[in-house]
Amino acid sequence: MDTLLEALELHRNGNFSEAEKIYDEILKIEPQNVQILELLSDIKIQKKEFQSCFDICHKVLELDSNNKEALFNSAIASKNLGNFEDAIEYYKKVLSLYPNLAEAYYNIASLYADIGDMNGSIYYYNKALEYNPEDKETKYFIGIAYMKNRQYKEGLKFFENRLCRLSAVVTQEHTYPNLMREAKLWNGEYVPDKIIYTYYEAGFGDVLMFARYLPFLEKKCKQVILKTQVPLEELFKENFPNIHVMHYFEPENKIHFDYHVPILSLPYALGLDEDNMFVAKGGYLKANPDKVKSYHDRFFDNDLIKIGIKWQGNTKYDWDRVIDVKEFVKLFQVPNTRFYSFQTFEGSEGVNELKKYYDIVDIGSTLNNFSDTAGAIENLDLVICNDTSLAHVAGAMNKPCWVLLPYLYNWRWHQDLTKCDWYDSVKLFRQDNPGNWDSVFESLYNELSGLVK
Repeated sequence: MDTLLEALELHRNGNFSEAEKIYDEILKIEPQNVQILELLSDIKIQKKEFQSCFDICHKVLELDSNNKEALFNSAIASKNLGNFEDAIEYYKKVLSLYPNLAEAYYNIASLYADIGDMNGSIYYYNKALEYNPEDKETKYFIGIAYMKNRQYKEGLKFFENRLCRLSAVVTQEHTYPNLMREAKLWNGEYVPDKIIYTYYEAGFGDVLMFARYLPFLEKKCKQVILKTQVPLEELFKENFPNIHVMHYFEPENKIHFDYHVPILSLPYALGLDEDNMFVAKGGYLKANPDKVKSYHDRFFDNDLIKIGIKWQGNTKYDWDRVIDVKEFVKLFQVPNTRFYSFQTFEGSEGVNELKKYYDIVDIGSTLNNFSDTAGAIENLDLVICNDTSLAHVAGAMNKPCWVLLPYLYNWRWHQDLTKCDWYDSVKLFRQDNPGNWDSVFESLYNELSGLVK
């Protein structure tokens, strides 16, 4: 007993390897000890040894076919081994035994989303909410499922539970405690004599995409104040001259607003849905003419097909969207083309590798903000990039853009990938299998070759 207590303490403290040694010793004496097998399966999950976890769970289920722990861990292992349908069946078996278990409904919903069955996902998220109605994570993810299914009337209200919205509001409460305490959250009302403050959340791409709603916000009030990320300030000042685009920080005693609203909440506050929210699809941002000319004279004064590329965004959020820069090499073989790298920061070291062997122009190192990016993009014939902010700048400028999506792609691209609902100029290409870009770049090569002929 003392030995088992020691193992449990090691297990609780995250010393998994030492605990595993003790469990293995116990199993040599008691190979059918279900409790120890359960504990060992949990350690295998913690160590990401999913096949071993599955094998251990199988032994438990041979001894007890209704073992909840083994069924749950079998589902987790199956999911991580890529066997999503099997994982769903294990969770359904759990629910046949414990029909009120919100966690199992939630996990099934997530798996249905992974296999692209958004109707199934929505059904099971709703079941999870029946048993855990105040869970914000479930509310957020059912919102994502609705929106990927292009059901924005239902999805936007749940989307208000997103973590970035909550953190954005808290940030503003810290920055402007008196103003935020006095101001009301704007819910779409017409306030012609009032000032509305809207502020960024999430990444550059999200803010660029939702900037299409700023002109609608302007019509609802006397003045709009916008706080955005610093790299977007100049571009937004150039395109929204009647909006006060705030610098990164303005003292509380120097400004005033009556209402506030996070920028990703604008379509919900405006009462939009799938029938009327895809506005300005033909473009709503323009480049600074002086920057367009400057970039033209420095880099783009040639008769070749000019193509901008980018392969990596912010890896803090999603590694699936990162593409190995070497994948683009196949496209360089298309005649009468010149490629321009728009890669900045993380991933930009790939430019130097490419320049050793290929005629590629490094634009990324010249970009100080998104106003510069727009000036350079205006000189391109085509943008080819991963799911990143560059795609949103190109789409918002109505520039032809091919966006390369991972197998498990973001909600905003919906399920019908034959078109892009947000931007008329954007075309979508998706992986056939997780992690494999070969078929995507084969399609790109064939399509690009056809354009150049």
